[in-house]
Amino acid sequence: MAWKANQNRKPIVIKGCRQCGKTSSVKAFASRNYKHVVYIDFHEQESLRDLFREDLTVDYLTVSISAALPSAKFVPGQTCLIFDEIQDCPRARASLKFFKLDGRYDVICTGSLLGVNGYKTNGEGSVPVGFETIVDMCPMDFEEWLWANGINQQVFELLTSCFNEEKPVPVAIHERMKRLLLEYIIVGGMPEAVSVFLETHDVNQMVEVQRSIVEEYKADMVKYASAADRPRIRECFESIPRQLSRENKKFTYSVVRKGGRSNEYVSSLQWIEDAGIIKRCFNLSMTELPLSGNAIQDCFKVYMADTGLFISMLDDGTQLDILQGNMKGFKGAIYENVMADFLGKMGRKLYYYHKSDSIELDFIIRYKGECVPVECKATTGNAKSLQTVLKHPEKYSVTHAVKFGDYNIGRNGPLLTLPFYMAFMLTDL
Repeated sequence: MAWKANQNRKPIVIKGCRQCGKTSSVKAFASRNYKHVVYIDFHEQESLRDLFREDLTVDYLTVSISAALPSAKFVPGQTCLIFDEIQDCPRARASLKFFKLDGRYDVICTGSLLGVNGYKTNGEGSVPVGFETIVDMCPMDFEEWLWANGINQQVFELLTSCFNEEKPVPVAIHERMKRLLLEYIIVGGMPEAVSVFLETHDVNQMVEVQRSIVEEYKADMVKYASAADRPRIRECFESIPRQLSRENKKFTYSVVRKGGRSNEYVSSLQWIEDAGIIKRCFNLSMTELPLSGNAIQDCFKVYMADTGLFISMLDDGTQLDILQGNMKGFKGAIYENVMADFLGKMGRKLYYYHKSDSIELDFIIRYKGECVPVECKATTGNAKSLQTVLKHPEKYSVTHAVKFGDYNIGRNGPLLTLPFYMAFMLTDL
């Protein structure tokens, strides 16, 4: 709506991983706000790519499109064009410059793989730098999951009040939120998975949806990556659960394949990240702001961007174990990935701190203008590294910390303990 209100708006490109809801959102928005909508899916309607092979002037394109799609109507100020999966037609993306300069029609695009390294134009056109507005979209986050489960505004206001005043959440609401968190861990935020789960409460049907999305990601790796990169990209992707099962969860190329080296796999990992499937969490050289300035670029962990897809990559029955609290040794990896899901969907970059002096902090964030460690526990437990860091502010430049787990709200000096479901409220930079 803010984009549409801008009188000097450019064509907008909604970028994000496959199946995160781009097309549905764009179609719903266009149908509510325009009298005429012209929809082209370049992934499904391959023949329509030919309309953009020659002249890219707006008059030529509107004539060509209306000839190919008899239902299309072009009325200045009343027509919106939707170019879905625009990465499959680079010439259509090049045309955005002409639509912006012409100004008669609004254009909304979606792209699942526009961030992929190496994808530019396939030699067929140029990226219209300065003539498009790019917006990143991610799967549904935990707050949206609560909306989908009917949690009303009064509950959000109560949680906000408890959070701000650091007072315990009433028991009934606390228990309900804990249950919704466990369900979110296995469902995640892919809209189809959310929809199937809420409609059927059938975990098996939901997992089927999630695994089909994962297979679609693998198919993209074959379709869009170079022949040389394809097997390495898949190896990197499939190694993620093994990487996180280790005590030291730093991403290690020898776990991808015995004897594997960074120069073999670094571009493959970048491909998966640029496709929006994973999030990298960088180790810090010191616990000080700015975090990006202290990040060690070749030392990082890798998490799945969506918790539900991560759980679907594990053994059958993991979902039931999580709902019953029987996660055993892998629970640390699961809850770290959940925290990465929460923070990543806020748009935060991910950082952690691990030094040879046995100090290890799960996540480090900028919060209320300070460098703040964030520890995540599946249940309860001591965080020895956190206690050490807080006792030595002169060494670590840390005066406050947050610990999430199976707690209600409480404080012990500089350490704030919060129930894990409140992690989505850490929005104050």
